[in-house]
Amino acid sequence: MIKSLNKDDFNYHRLIQHGNNSLKIFIFGFLSLIILPISVSQAITPIQNKQLVAYATDLPRAVIYDPAYRKINYPNGDVPAHYGVCSDVIIRSYRGIGIDLQKLLHEDIKANFALYPSKRIWGLSRPDTNIDHRRVPNLEVFFSRKGKVKPISKEASDYLPGDIVSWRLDNGRPHIGLVIDKKSSDNQRYLVMHNIGFGQVAEDVLFSWKITGHYSY
Repeated sequence: MIKSLNKDDFNYHRLIQHGNNSLKIFIFGFLSLIILPISVSQAITPIQNKQLVAYATDLPRAVIYDPAYRKINYPNGDVPAHYGVCSDVIIRSYRGIGIDLQKLLHEDIKANFALYPSKRIWGLSRPDTNIDHRRVPNLEVFFSRKGKVKPISKEASDYLPGDIVSWRLDNGRPHIGLVIDKKSSDNQRYLVMHNIGFGQVAEDVLFSWKITGHYSY
C-alpha cells in the first residue's frame, strides 16, 4: 500500500532537497576554488605588457655576447650584466616586471622533464637552474605550455608589442627576441629587441629568418 504524503512529509522532503542543492553548490564552489587557479591563463595585464616593452626597450646596449656556462644564483639569478645571449633579453625583460622565468621554467621542467629537450639536445638527465632558462628550445616549450601560442604568419600585423618570437637562423641555431613598440623605417613592422652578437638592440629582423615560435606570456 502506497502511503500518501501529508504536509509535514512534504515540507521534510523539500528541506532535504534544499539541503542537497546547497551541498551541491558548496561542493561546486569549493572545487572551483581548487581548479580555477590551475586553469586560468597566467597572461600579464595590458599595463604590465607596456612595462615589459618599455623595460626591454631600455635594456643596456653594450653587452658582450657570451654563451659560456656560468653558475648563477637561484632564484633571480643572472650572468653579469655586461654579458648575455638572446635568451637573456627575454629573461631580463620579464624580470623587470617582477616575473622570474628562471624559477618558473625550473619548476615546470622539474615536474615535466621528459617534455623538454634537455636530454635529447644536451644529454642532461636532470634540470639545471644555471642554464635551462637560457636555452631557446626550453623557452619555446615553456611558452607553449604556460603562455599563449600565437599564429606564425607572414603578416606583420600579427606580431604585436610584447610578443615573443623565436627563429632558426640560416645556420640552424635557435634565436629569440621580444617585439617592442617601435616601428621599422618603412612603418610596416614592429622592431624586435634581441641579441645576435652585437649587443641588446632593437632591429627590423622580424622576417629575417624562419620563425618557429610566436607567443605571448
